[in-house]
Amino acid sequence: MYNPQLNAQGELIHLLTTEGLPRRILHQILDKAAEFVSGGELVNQKFADLAGTSVFNLFFENSTRTRTTFEIAAKRLSADVSSLNIQASSTAKGETLLDTVHNLEAMGANLFVVRHSESGAAHLIAKHVKPGIAVVNAGDGRHAHPTQAMLDMFTIRHYKGDFTNLRIAIVGDVLHSRVARSQIHALSTLGCPDIRVIAPKTLLPTGVEQLGVHVYHDMAEGLKDVDVVAMLRLQNERMAGAYLPSTQEFFKYYGLTPEKLALAKPDAIVMHPGPMNRGVEIDSAVADGDQAVILPQVTFGIAVRMAVLSIVTANQKGLL
Repeated sequence: MYNPQLNAQGELIHLLTTEGLPRRILHQILDKAAEFVSGGELVNQKFADLAGTSVFNLFFENSTRTRTTFEIAAKRLSADVSSLNIQASSTAKGETLLDTVHNLEAMGANLFVVRHSESGAAHLIAKHVKPGIAVVNAGDGRHAHPTQAMLDMFTIRHYKGDFTNLRIAIVGDVLHSRVARSQIHALSTLGCPDIRVIAPKTLLPTGVEQLGVHVYHDMAEGLKDVDVVAMLRLQNERMAGAYLPSTQEFFKYYGLTPEKLALAKPDAIVMHPGPMNRGVEIDSAVADGDQAVILPQVTFGIAVRMAVLSIVTANQKGLL
């Protein structure tokens, strides 16, 4: 089946979504990221993987954590990095997305990192860039956030080893979350046998069961004996209507407290993609507790983004 992320040899040339990627590609990203991590810490040295490469960060949505980690990752690999100021760019003056991209191509861009509020924006750019130029999706609409999903996979593998005997619960605003979709696709491909989503009916997409997940509306049932609890942020900026009676009520039923976490396995880990809303999605006692691996996720995010940038760049150079 045709996959625009892969070249004729089946190598990764863009990263747009985790959906449809072969298991060997996911393991390639995880294994490459492991080269940049030692004992849970980033290897403190610079690499030459992207020497002579110009990376342009195109963030059409606000972002601090993701944009910063991409910048750090690219610089660690010796790339020349430019982050476009969208608020002052020609796009803000009416220039089309593709005209902006083609102008940056003319300035020597080799790789675009793209975040956009519209689903499919990264795919559109990847379809129209010249051969040899890579596109990495840093989050598009409700569709996909593949590098966040892969850093979550790296975190799970780091603490749990294998995916094939795990119970994993994804909790919260699944409806508006691009992270949840990318996590579900990656976990399924990596062989996780029990993927659960826990949320009120108003925050679940129609037909979510077709993704191969088990649906729960009750935390006590959904968290029972899980190995991993992946909390989600309430995407208030994407809520056009009233999905919740109140954030206080959401916390009462779906916020992760020590009492609810006690239903999971004693060695269960707690993840969150950030930024956290304490007292809404997660209690501070859990966020700062021994089972939370939220800050290691951030560290691993740099390693995973280094891996992705390195792999797509190497494979794109093979086309030239």
